[in-house]
Amino acid sequence: MRTSLRIAIFLLLVPQTVCLAQQGASRAEQTLFEYTNHERTVRGLPALRWDDSLARAARQHAERMARENTLSHQLPGEPDLGARLTQAAVRYNKCAENIAEGPNTLDIHDGWMNSPPHRASLLDQNLDAVGIGVAERPGVLFAVQDFSHTIASISLAEQEKRVGQVLKSRGLNLLANADDARKACSGKDYMHEMHQAMSMVEYTTADLAQLPPILEAKLKNGRFEYAAVGACTSVADTAPGLYHLAVLLFDSTP
Repeated sequence: MRTSLRIAIFLLLVPQTVCLAQQGASRAEQTLFEYTNHERTVRGLPALRWDDSLARAARQHAERMARENTLSHQLPGEPDLGARLTQAAVRYNKCAENIAEGPNTLDIHDGWMNSPPHRASLLDQNLDAVGIGVAERPGVLFAVQDFSHTIASISLAEQEKRVGQVLKSRGLNLLANADDARKACSGKDYMHEMHQAMSMVEYTTADLAQLPPILEAKLKNGRFEYAAVGACTSVADTAPGLYHLAVLLFDSTP
């Protein structure tokens, strides 16, 4: 029987106090969640909120490690962390992962806290959510903590509305029909939409209230009077979890 503890860490950057995890968490997952937030709160850091989507991704990875009896952030044929979180519908602009195997939750937690890189992820004040998965083989637990700094999951129409409000504050008039901008965002009829518009800016962002520098520069010259905003689902391999938009600019009503 193995009683040794092995741990590993992964960190990925992509440009309220909670005491209890969700009811779907196992006792081992709940315990690691409580240990984690205790470490944070005693240091004056905000507690992490439990995220079911992160937990789903963490649990699937823990179960696969247990089946294959291997400790790894990416097993053969498995997507990497960013892709796994995107598949689980997590919207984020920063994520991290701790993994470990050990005889019990306390040994696993102590191992993470006594490992500088794992401890750094667990106490990272720029992360605000966690999901934990634990799977068991005889005599050993495989554990995964998936962390993220999450961004709100909102409808495409609401994304367009928020960016439109920013553009209106810059003095532009919004076009009611956003179909062309949506096509441009998704890559459909790209050249046609470029021909119709005086200018187009396509971008990804974690903050809908901030326009990208290239768009800000275009607005400063005062040439444009009208704009159309289109939102679409971002492509996982270019902008996992971020908002993806296109803004068409016109000097007169098209």
